Amino acid sequence: MPTPPLLARLTPLLFVLLWSTGFIGAKYGLPYAEPLSFLVARYVLVIGLMSLLALAMRAPWPASPREALHIGVTGVLVQALYLGGVFVSIHRGLPAGISALVVGMQPLLTAALAGALLGERVSARQWAGLALGFGGVALVVGSKASVDGVDGDALVHMLVPALAALLGITAGTLYQKRFCPRFDLRTGSVMQFLPSLILTLLVASQTETMEIEWTGDFVFALGWLVLVLSIGAISLLNLLIRSGSAVNVASLFYLTPPTTALIAWVMFDETLSALAIAGMAIAVAGVWLARKG
Repeated sequence: MPTPPLLARLTPLLFVLLWSTGFIGAKYGLPYAEPLSFLVARYVLVIGLMSLLALAMRAPWPASPREALHIGVTGVLVQALYLGGVFVSIHRGLPAGISALVVGMQPLLTAALAGALLGERVSARQWAGLALGFGGVALVVGSKASVDGVDGDALVHMLVPALAALLGITAGTLYQKRFCPRFDLRTGSVMQFLPSLILTLLVASQTETMEIEWTGDFVFALGWLVLVLSIGAISLLNLLIRSGSAVNVASLFYLTPPTTALIAWVMFDETLSALAIAGMAIAVAGVWLARKG
């Protein structure tokens, strides 16, 4: 069924808004659970909910083991590797600003690989937009966070999972666009999260205590991440990958740090400097150039 024109235009904006709220889950949930254990609980709930929904609505499952394998690979890259890397980095103490900058390199990395792997032509205007967008993100992040008293070895320890997350989200976007751009979002979510659960559970069982404090804050964070991020935002991301070029989709991630800063300003009364506001405007202009290219 084709996407209505109005919904198609609103999908990128809604995706950015929902994706940007991910910091709420980390802010409220990580004090009560180790990162991979937190994700295990999240994956179990998503698989349970989406399985019930798929069965109730008689949604079609992958037509072949090969298709199921491709969908599962995208899940491991976008869920297990990306989310696992981000959560572990935050848990190790990596400042949010540095994390945002690392993951913010994704559109540039995607553009560099899209031509060779997908045959997508990246125009000079798009390259200019991507560079401009990254500069805007750097301004926003630079005005919000800095590294205080972190030595080199500790920084490397924090950065390695974030770099793994960067590679995961980039490879996952390109892989899905190349091998399985279209699949049912209900059954596809199950196929994406199931191998992510298995891999994350295996690693967590060997590296963490897997103890969780089921406080009100943790339950809220878990529910938010399951319903808003894992079901809402991931479904929108799959729709965007299905309908747009890899570079266009990746460029949207430049809008996440500015949107997160705005949400923090509204919800937590965090200050917004003139530099941050300028960076937001530059990032938006960069994304506009990249998507129009």
